[in-house]
Amino acid sequence: MRTYAELPGLMTQMTGDEKHGPSATSTLDVLWVLYDQVLRASPDTVDDPGRDRFLLSKGHGPAAYYAVLAAKEFFPESWLTGFGSAESRLGYHPDRSLVPGVEIASGSLGHGLPIGVGLAHGLLARGLSEPRVYVIVGDAELDEGSNSEAIVYAGAVGLPNLTVVAVDNQSSSYGWGPGGIEAHFAVGGWSAVRVSGRDHKALASALRVTAAGAGSGAAGPQLVVATVEGKG
Repeated sequence: MRTYAELPGLMTQMTGDEKHGPSATSTLDVLWVLYDQVLRASPDTVDDPGRDRFLLSKGHGPAAYYAVLAAKEFFPESWLTGFGSAESRLGYHPDRSLVPGVEIASGSLGHGLPIGVGLAHGLLARGLSEPRVYVIVGDAELDEGSNSEAIVYAGAVGLPNLTVVAVDNQSSSYGWGPGGIEAHFAVGGWSAVRVSGRDHKALASALRVTAAGAGSGAAGPQLVVATVEGKG
């Protein structure tokens, strides 16, 4: 398998304006840490009911996601060069019916977190308490009202199997005021922590702590805010 250092080279195989470079690179480290150290998901478990689920709500910049999936051998690297072409499986937004390992079709901002809430709820209803649901959202994406409703609902019912990673590049239209993004979630009953979105050790530790806390019976969903360099 490829290493983290090789990801930029894989990303350069994908060309075109719809690559959405800044949106993709802001998520690169979080994606790598999730797939390399945290997620219980592999090419061999894409249909296993007991697998962890990962949802890229920030799906309008999928180049980093595709690079990580290729590096982890979910699909051949040769697919990357066809990115966005008519005959390619790798579209400008990920499609779960075309790309192995992708759980949802995403790209329309504001949809991933509500879907993640429903998925986490559904797993518990089926008696599957071990699989976790991880969702990456962008800070600007949280401006969407559908996310606010999902945050309130997930906190109210207490979904211990749900972790959201908010990649914060300070691009939200109005900012977040005192307490930042964390306060917005905490008032809804979420636990929250902020780490550097480029620090792999800190990211892995935060994500493992949230999962361990849920496993020990700690109530409620978890938020990890990953701070990266500002947009532009």
